[in-house]
Amino acid sequence: IFFIVVNEFCERFSYYGMRAVLVLYFKYFLGWDDDFATTIYHTFVALCYLTPILGAIVADSWLGKFKTIVYLSIVYALGQVIMAVSAIHDITDTNRDGTPDNMTFHVALSMVGLVLIALGTGGIKPCVAAFGGDQFEDHQEKQRSTFFSIFYLSINAGSLLSTVITPILRAQECGIHVPQKCYPLAFGVPAALMVVALIVFIVGSGMYNKTAPQGNILVKVCKCIGFAIKNRFQHRSPQYPKRSHWMDWAEEKYDKLLIAQVKMVLKVLFLYIPLPMFWALFDQQGSRWTLQATTMDGDFGILIIQPDQMQTVNPILILILVPIMDSVIYPLISKCKLNFSPLKRMTVGMFLAALAFVAAGLVQIQIDQTLPQFPSDTVSQAKFINMLDRKLPIRAGANNFTLDPFTSNGDYLNFEDSFQLNVNYSNNFVLSLSEGNRSTVVIIQDGPTPRPLTFIDTKTKPEQGANSIRFFNGFSSTMNLSLGTEDTGPVATNTMSDYILVPQGQAAYRIKDNAGKECLYTQSLGFGSSYTLIIKPTFQFGQNCTESIQPVMDISPNSFHMAWQIPQYFLITAGEVVFSVTGLEFSYSQAPSNMKSVLQAGWLLTVAVGNIIVLIVAEAATLSEQWAEYILFASLLILVCIIFAFMAYFYTYIDPTKIEAQFAHNDDDEKKRKSVEMVRKDSFQNHNKNRRNLSKILIRMPASCKETSV
Repeated sequence: IFFIVVNEFCERFSYYGMRAVLVLYFKYFLGWDDDFATTIYHTFVALCYLTPILGAIVADSWLGKFKTIVYLSIVYALGQVIMAVSAIHDITDTNRDGTPDNMTFHVALSMVGLVLIALGTGGIKPCVAAFGGDQFEDHQEKQRSTFFSIFYLSINAGSLLSTVITPILRAQECGIHVPQKCYPLAFGVPAALMVVALIVFIVGSGMYNKTAPQGNILVKVCKCIGFAIKNRFQHRSPQYPKRSHWMDWAEEKYDKLLIAQVKMVLKVLFLYIPLPMFWALFDQQGSRWTLQATTMDGDFGILIIQPDQMQTVNPILILILVPIMDSVIYPLISKCKLNFSPLKRMTVGMFLAALAFVAAGLVQIQIDQTLPQFPSDTVSQAKFINMLDRKLPIRAGANNFTLDPFTSNGDYLNFEDSFQLNVNYSNNFVLSLSEGNRSTVVIIQDGPTPRPLTFIDTKTKPEQGANSIRFFNGFSSTMNLSLGTEDTGPVATNTMSDYILVPQGQAAYRIKDNAGKECLYTQSLGFGSSYTLIIKPTFQFGQNCTESIQPVMDISPNSFHMAWQIPQYFLITAGEVVFSVTGLEFSYSQAPSNMKSVLQAGWLLTVAVGNIIVLIVAEAATLSEQWAEYILFASLLILVCIIFAFMAYFYTYIDPTKIEAQFAHNDDDEKKRKSVEMVRKDSFQNHNKNRRNLSKILIRMPASCKETSV
């Protein structure tokens, strides 16, 4: 049991750790946009929940649980290793600029790795828990219950630790030539844990109780349903009498107990039809919500939260809410004599998930208000900086303002065409800026008159919550700015450096000239800002050199705090506890004794279909605003919630044990009846045989003997 629990902990750490950083890997390493990254992410999750059906069939019909777990774990570990290799940018970075030169190679490796991982994690999903249950005898029900409690605790522990650790590993920088975000380490550690999981599981091989494959009930159920449909189609003529249920058309081949069990399963599966919509919302925690967190402030004072670490709120709240629901909420509702049936709980869970997306939409509206308004394709934007040591009156098109020495005008101005720039009432220039871009117009002193210089600015928020920093050198000699391993290279007088990405925190820049003189300038940075550092013409190296450096904010840092995501995480987790836990309990109670695995496969299938729904909506609903997509998903779930409540109202709860016992009793009566009929038939046949034998004897006897005999 120890080996199985440790194996599950390592496997869940591997899966959730890899999944936590996956959407950011798609966006920032492979360079995909938000929609495509979300599409591939949910395709992968859907595949992970489709393959358990394949794993169950292979285990029960061919290899057995032990061999299936071992073989598919090898596939799983190989997939994780390939994912880690695909994230090493130095493999194809021939020009050593930190960016892969052959992105197709990395994309291909990533897709191969994800397919192998989906086959592995999905294939072993239905086997590990069942294999653990096989280790106990029928009289060890208490020990088996304890095992499953520890087993699911290991799942949550692995999930919680991995979603905390792997984002920290991702935030590190690594690389041979140009250090980048360390995705190879973020994928490599889960790969190592999967290898450990495989080794631990194999080590315990000699201690396991390994049951031989006995045939898969799912296959038998499918065959029974298929035969009923085929038989009904072949006897669709009115001359054949109708039957009470379409599954009764399988009676010619299958016994009545199996048919009754299939009817019970189909009754529950019908209720599953609306459920995928819940999972369509739930699994967006790892995609849309993580991307939303990249535009928020993750500074919690005592610690800095990475965007992909916000997912840890879910397993933490699960560990808190499950005992609260079981020990406080449900008993309290029961004492109030309210009929809070399992299907009503599931309805409430769906409604809570819809509210979570309403909350996410409200958060997105607040985030959008803090984001800069970047130019459209037909508009250009410009900001003006005065590098003179006196005030300058400026007229740019229809805009009039005055610039103080070494300052900017603040917000960017919009221009649809070329415009006239008037400086100090006397100097006129015609500027034609690049459409769809932001520019900075720096006004310098060129001999006796001012002159404008134009530089292209960034028009996107810096990636991964970093800060884009550049500097304008107004000093009379060439300068160089560096931060750690980042270096702008030499920047001549009156020119602008390239951007460098600087993480959140206290940044310490080293500004050097060709003579080796150095000035240390520090700046406190938040998340997602952009600054231009102005080195004034009056700059002097020395103790007070920082006084001649002026920061100009081009993009403000993320100001809406990540803590505002907690309410939506609370609502979605409360919905999960009420919906998922209750749904599994309901399915177990309504399933026949030998078909609980069939309903488990059906439950996992709803998760897969839910992720497919995300793909369809993300591609079909071309909404320009992200908050509108959140509200769309919430509206769809509320609609589905109403439909499910209507279906649940007409559902009649059953006791599968009683129904199976009734059929078993009927079978016993039928066997007794057939046995009595057989005895009577045999008795009748023996009587007739005796009479025939007597007749033959009488025929052969002489007449006198016949008379005597008679």
